Amino acid sequence: MSPSAPHPGTTLDDWLARAAVAPEITALRPDYRALLIVADGLRPGPSDEVSERLLAEAERVVTERYADGSYEDDPHVVAWHEAFRAAGMKPRRTRPSADALLRRVPAGLPRINRLTDLYNAVSIAHAVPVGGEDLDHYRGAPRLERAVGDEEFVTSAGGEPVVESPSPGEPVWRDDLGVTCRRWNWRQCTRTQLTLDTTRAFFVLDALGAMDDAALAAAGDALVEALTEASPGVRTATRLVAAA
Repeated sequence: MSPSAPHPGTTLDDWLARAAVAPEITALRPDYRALLIVADGLRPGPSDEVSERLLAEAERVVTERYADGSYEDDPHVVAWHEAFRAAGMKPRRTRPSADALLRRVPAGLPRINRLTDLYNAVSIAHAVPVGGEDLDHYRGAPRLERAVGDEEFVTSAGGEPVVESPSPGEPVWRDDLGVTCRRWNWRQCTRTQLTLDTTRAFFVLDALGAMDDAALAAAGDALVEALTEASPGVRTATRLVAAA
């Protein structure tokens, strides 16, 4: 267990209270908010009947919603493209996560594991970037800031671990050991990724002004409901964090 993640005597709410969004994110996008959800008591494992049903239903909803037009016209997807460009990133080369998932719906999303499948279902159904991290591999409080450029980001290439650094100014989620997610919500590190053994997780739902607080809350509620169905008895805590 991470000494910095919730432990006996520390509640999920206490841990969430330490999360922060840096002031430089405010300067970049004053309308940014993060809905943070911590879950303890999850039942990990490979994709199963529950995760398949929820993800397949989300794919059906998305297919119907965008039948007469492109998902790229969705106001929240458009806003994320604008945010990426404002941060010096090319959104058609390194796409916001919800955009990247929605592009793959016609061919069917990959089934990864039951926890990842659940949050991917919420992401496409609500057109909101969602990330999930293994809480037991976190060190220190999560914070969103703009990178200096010397931080460590652990990923993989050809099945081998690779350590990269983000570009200076790139919005990154990080903990005390390094970057956990690059380019706001583009790619997560391997150190904290959800696995078949994850029982405690930290989820981030990224929103811009095109998604109001009610819609963001509905997406969060959908994720909590999915986690509860897949893991009866799971304990959750939620916190909305705005740019400081």
